[in-house]
Parts: sequence; C-alpha cells; structure tokens
Amino acid sequence: MAELLKNIYWADIAQACLDTLSMLAAALGFTVLLGLPLGVLLFLTGKRQLHETLLVYRSLSVLVNILRSLPFIILLIVLIPLTTLLVGTSLGVPGTIPPLVVGCTPFFARLVETALREVDRGVVEATQAMGASTWQVIRHTLLPEARAGLLAAVTVTAIVLVDYTAMAGVIGGGGLGDLAIRYGYQRFQTDVMVVTVILLLVLVQGLQMTGDRLVARYSHR
Repeated sequence: MAELLKNIYWADIAQACLDTLSMLAAALGFTVLLGLPLGVLLFLTGKRQLHETLLVYRSLSVLVNILRSLPFIILLIVLIPLTTLLVGTSLGVPGTIPPLVVGCTPFFARLVETALREVDRGVVEATQAMGASTWQVIRHTLLPEARAGLLAAVTVTAIVLVDYTAMAGVIGGGGLGDLAIRYGYQRFQTDVMVVTVILLLVLVQGLQMTGDRLVARYSHR
C-alpha cells in the first residue's frame, strides 16, 4: 500500500481539503445571499405574478442567461482583472471565490425562480386577500412554502460549486482540483489523482445525502 501511495503527502491532501471546503462555504454563502433575492425578483416580475414588469424580467433574464452560458473556465480568465481588484489576487482560495460566485449566482437564481413557481397560487392569493404586503407574502408564504425546493436548489448549487472549485485548479485556484492538476496530471502521479478524485466523490455524495434528507424533512408531500 505504501508503494501504491508513494507520492501522497497527507499534509498536502489535508490542506487541499480545507481549501476546497473553504471555497465551497464562502462561495455558497455569497451565492445564496445574492441569488435568492435575484430569484425572488425574477419570480415577482414574471408574467402573471405579483409585480409583473416584463421589461425588468426580460432584462434580468438576458443577464442571467449570458452569465449562465459562459463556460466557467472562460469566466475564470475573463474575471481575473475584477478578481484582482476585489481581493488583491487571482490565485489561491481568495482568487477563486469571486468567479465562483459570479458563475453560480445566476444558476441558483433560476432554481429559486423555479421553486417559487411551484408554490400553490391559491395560497399566495389567500395571503394577499388578508391584506399582506409583498414583503409579508415573500417572507410568510412564498419562502416557507418553497422551502423544500429551495433546499434542493442549494444542494444542486453546492455540488456544482465543487465541480467549479476543481476546475479552478487550472489557474492555480487551490484545493483538491489544483492538487490533481499540478501533481496528478502535470507530474503523472496517478496515486495523487486517484486520491483527489475519491475525496471529491465523497464530498459530493455527502452533500447530496445531506440535501436529500433536508428536502425530505421539509417537504409537504
């Protein structure tokens, strides 16, 4: 076994795991913080919704679609000047977070919009009939009723972020992806590649299982 894992330095693996988890936590937090209100706004301004404003909806949709259509590897490179301006570097964990947030926020916003569209219209109308304001409808009806769908959206987004953090290793983003590329690919150290892939699979499986349990717990069905 020692011979099979001769290129493995467990301290480096542990640091790469911590870097990946740090990128995931920070990027997911900012993505939810920005994507949730954007998704709510998309829903509210959509056709036959509470504040139907097709000009606003179409403008936001175009912006979201443009950002979603860009391959993440291209987005990483395009955002290097902005990333450097915001965090002072385009490398390592800090340099990866801005493009992760920009890449996943539109994706999450669309999932939020879809989850809100699944809410029974009759419940929303009943809340409005009782004199609730738009903010009260969002806070007390839309978000609670869509909770299971929103948790599923967070789960899917977290898994996408794991994929993106691995991709960020191409430009020295840090984490397991960076380790796999620098050692597993460029130096042909197959054991490093195998270990990093297994760890990424375990992380994704853990996220999916946790998300599924939360969705099942809060689902009305």
